[in-house]
Amino acid sequence: MNITAFDLAQRFVGAREVPGALRNPQIMAMLQLDNKWPEDDSVAWCSAFVNYIAWLLRLPRSKDLRARSWLNVGRPVFGKDLTVGFDIAILSRTDNDPDETVIASPNHVGFYGGFDKYPPEQFQNIYILGGNQDDSVNITMFPVQRILGLRRLYEQ
Repeated sequence: MNITAFDLAQRFVGAREVPGALRNPQIMAMLQLDNKWPEDDSVAWCSAFVNYIAWLLRLPRSKDLRARSWLNVGRPVFGKDLTVGFDIAILSRTDNDPDETVIASPNHVGFYGGFDKYPPEQFQNIYILGGNQDDSVNITMFPVQRILGLRRLYEQ
């Protein structure tokens, strides 16, 4: 049986930050996999989640807590080549973000979960399975205008 990154990431749905002085040890393990400085789970951890899943599956990873660092991992994919389970999406936080060459800009990354179907002739939203989405791992819809890049971490 082959498990995809999306399949494995789904097992973490519901994991969430712990408010106050306590910390979620699972999220802390994700954050500190490559970066020892995070002291609690209230920092941005979307990239840590993708890195953790990639590490568990021995896939290429950014080893960086910046979401835009994923623009340099894997290969770009477009349109009909996108596949749920194999691809990640890097998103801007707002419409006024700098272009994709500015890696230090705060953004978001998660596993591609498909596009909406309404209207059928033009997608308006992308579904992302990611961490740090409302302080938890879940599937959230984002406007397609926020897509900075779509990357394939490995071949099917």
